Amino acid sequence: MKKKLYIYLIIALIVVIGTLAGTTSYLLKYMLEEPTHTYDYRWAKLHQRYPSLTPWLDSLKTSHQLRDTTILLNNHLRAHAFYLRGDSACGRTAICIHGYKDNGLGLLYIAHIYNKVMRMNVLLPDLHGHGQSEGNSIQMGWNDRKDIEQWIPVAERMFRDKRHPSQMVLHGVSMGAATIMNVSGDEKIPTCVKAYVEDCGYTSVWDECTDQLKAQFNLPQFPLVPLASALCQVKHGWNFHEASPLEQVKKCHRPMLFIHGDHDTYVPSWMVYPLYKAKPQPKQLWITQGSEHAYSYHDYPKLYESKVKNFVSKYFK
Repeated sequence: MKKKLYIYLIIALIVVIGTLAGTTSYLLKYMLEEPTHTYDYRWAKLHQRYPSLTPWLDSLKTSHQLRDTTILLNNHLRAHAFYLRGDSACGRTAICIHGYKDNGLGLLYIAHIYNKVMRMNVLLPDLHGHGQSEGNSIQMGWNDRKDIEQWIPVAERMFRDKRHPSQMVLHGVSMGAATIMNVSGDEKIPTCVKAYVEDCGYTSVWDECTDQLKAQFNLPQFPLVPLASALCQVKHGWNFHEASPLEQVKKCHRPMLFIHGDHDTYVPSWMVYPLYKAKPQPKQLWITQGSEHAYSYHDYPKLYESKVKNFVSKYFK
């Protein structure tokens, strides 16, 4: 009888372990290895969501102002970016970084502020595994920071103006916001980077995974998040705890503007408060009333434009 019981227990244990292993593998694949959006999809969405920008967007195509370039990263993968030259840039450049499963075209609405309104140069990188950038997994803004750190000197050389000093702002939305916050805490970021704008970024991949596991699947954090984090470490070389914009902003002493919609449930609104609190001065916080995830510009285009322009201009010479 005892022998049968042991056998049943072993079988049950094998089933549980197998189920957990399969679920963990699926979760990580769902997060990091699903297909990303195409350029055609993003272009159509831009016209649909921001109809007021249609004339400008169409002019980019007809005038061939929107161009692209590639670089070879330290990891031997090719990274792709779109770019726009400003007609009165005077060495001023914005690097605009897209969100989860998006591509560089997805932040053209932000590029409009810098290029059309502020007359600046703009670089729009495709993050690892997005658009035309090589890579077979999403990095959730963590290893992406290393790629952006390679784009910074490239952009400085591309847009250098002998008569004016190079000055840059990094502006990210959602996972792009997490990326620029991760960049902000690294050492030896060139002094030409004068300011950061983060729009609806998360505190850490651990927190974001935990929240979305509950929201989308009604599952608790334990044991799937720790297991997925461990599997990510094995497969991709990083884990959910270390991928922490919250820890990175603690080390950032350059100006940062925080933007978040108070109706955001995808990257919950509460996340912006510990981020803002952790960041040393100078900093500024703007909570948009009634805005859902990444909809602050959509809901308040003129005010968004004004907030960004005033904040960035304050730190440019």
